[in-house]
Amino acid sequence: MIRKATPSDIPVIHQMVRELAEYEKCLDEARATEEQLREALFGEHPAAFAHIAQDESGEPVGFSLWFLNFSTWRGVHGIYLEDLYVRPEARGGGHGKALLTELARICVARGYERLEWSVLNWNTPSIAFYESLGARPQDEWTVYRLTDEALTALGA
Repeated sequence: MIRKATPSDIPVIHQMVRELAEYEKCLDEARATEEQLREALFGEHPAAFAHIAQDESGEPVGFSLWFLNFSTWRGVHGIYLEDLYVRPEARGGGHGKALLTELARICVARGYERLEWSVLNWNTPSIAFYESLGARPQDEWTVYRLTDEALTALGA
């Protein structure tokens, strides 16, 4: 059901990224190209990794895209899950749990001590799902982001 992504998966990953962005009501912000994803996942220096969830017929129905982070408090790497997406028609089939289970397995096998991600506050179905697995919100932290003009201005 879960396998590592391959370069031939780039078109379907790209499509599912766009589906996720539409679900999260920010399709206009999803500007990544297939070539950018190919370079990030399979270039000379991969910056991210991906897994594909397949249905019984082998059709891709979901994906996870993640990268390594590092905890100065724990002194070891962890996994930051950038995107987890299962197509609506495949939800409830165990694919999301299987994707998260694979990432947890990688953490345990490699000695990573954290698996982290963000979820939109209004996404109550996903929040309930994550909490059912034992994940807990980090309510005392607020995510900040610099992009576009603000990032350019500060970096100039």
